[in-house]
Amino acid sequence: MAERLSQLTQIVKVQSSSPSQSQSSSLKRPMASSLGTAASSRIFAASSSKARLYLRSSYSSSPSLISFSSSKSLALCPRFCRHQRTSAVNVSSSGRFSTGASPKCAASDPDQLKSAREDIKELLKSKFCHPILVRLGWHDAGTYNKNIEEWPQRGGANGSLRFEVELKHAANAGLVNALKLIQPIKDKYSGVTYADLFQLASATAIEEAGGPKIPMKYGRVDVSGPNECPEEGRLPDAGPPSPADHLREVFYRMGLNDKEIVALSGAHTLGRSRPERSGWGKPETKYTKDGPGAPGGHSWTVQWLKFDNSYFKDIKAKKDEDLLVLPTDAALFEDPSFKVYAEKYAEDQETFFKDYAEAHAKLSNLGAKFDPPEGIVLDAGPTQAAPEKFVAAKYSTGKRELSEAMKQKIRAEYEGLGGSPDKPLPTNYFLNIMIIIGVLALLTSLMVLVAF
Repeated sequence: MAERLSQLTQIVKVQSSSPSQSQSSSLKRPMASSLGTAASSRIFAASSSKARLYLRSSYSSSPSLISFSSSKSLALCPRFCRHQRTSAVNVSSSGRFSTGASPKCAASDPDQLKSAREDIKELLKSKFCHPILVRLGWHDAGTYNKNIEEWPQRGGANGSLRFEVELKHAANAGLVNALKLIQPIKDKYSGVTYADLFQLASATAIEEAGGPKIPMKYGRVDVSGPNECPEEGRLPDAGPPSPADHLREVFYRMGLNDKEIVALSGAHTLGRSRPERSGWGKPETKYTKDGPGAPGGHSWTVQWLKFDNSYFKDIKAKKDEDLLVLPTDAALFEDPSFKVYAEKYAEDQETFFKDYAEAHAKLSNLGAKFDPPEGIVLDAGPTQAAPEKFVAAKYSTGKRELSEAMKQKIRAEYEGLGGSPDKPLPTNYFLNIMIIIGVLALLTSLMVLVAF
């Protein structure tokens, strides 16, 4: 012990008596080491209900501040998230916006995505907000421009619609209400990006309204600030001078075709147009005056919270003035190319569901940057069992094991017909082989008996 104390004393003396020497030696350290020692972090505990993490760098004049609640979990993001200072719109209960720091996740946590989906289902049951959540996902993705390669300049499903500058675009009127609805879910599941949450809410709303299962994938990366929002004017108008040409101009720019344009238009089977937001439709009709949800608006269909093919049927029938038909809706039965699909969907809901699910999934991926690149699938299909390996002994009589010579003979016949140890034959060739061998053995025995 005395010897150890003596050594420590000598170390202290050296460090205190020659600071310049210590400083000089530190300059000789590798770059990674000196950078590592240049930055330091200090953690201050505030109280049991709140904790604040201050990250201060010795070369920065001001610290970055991240606040989080410690009542349930201190994890802001899953293992694959990075903290960056970003500017996001926070919607308070009073409806006011604020800009502050928020964590930016490289990808979403699959478990949190699944939990968020369950919360969205409960939200849909209580608020009947299926249409506006579908619109939220569409309008975030619908700014994509296939002619621009760079992300996020190309637009698309990147969470930019959470920023006030984009929410103020005329085509996005009223979507601030959708953001208010799902912001508590985002706050609860910080490991889910806005880009993923918007598309998750949209697909879930379709499915919960009775629509098809959408083959979705997740892992979309969020843009970091309002300066990365697309310019206004990329979304479709309801009443352009040439509706069919306008639809093609907008959707072709996204990389979609005529079939996908018509199929996606079928989502108007959900929801209502409110004249105070869009300038289209009546303030209320006999189908909307009593809700559900907030009363009023002008719906495209009678049951405007049910996803089916009635949108196409009602436009084709043109019998009910209390159902909305916009110029872009009418164009689906006026344009020769669009009409082929619109007529088909009016007659065949199964075909409409199939085409819609494919088009919706394609739209939700437009412009997105995925991490991991292949995306995250929440509902993987059943895994097919591996083909059974060929085991000759399995086909013995049960009384005794086949001889090795017989096994080799059977294997040769089996492989000669296209089978292998890892690939069973598609039909009952093996049984046929066994029958032939048995018959030959019987004939041989009879010939032997006759000879004697």
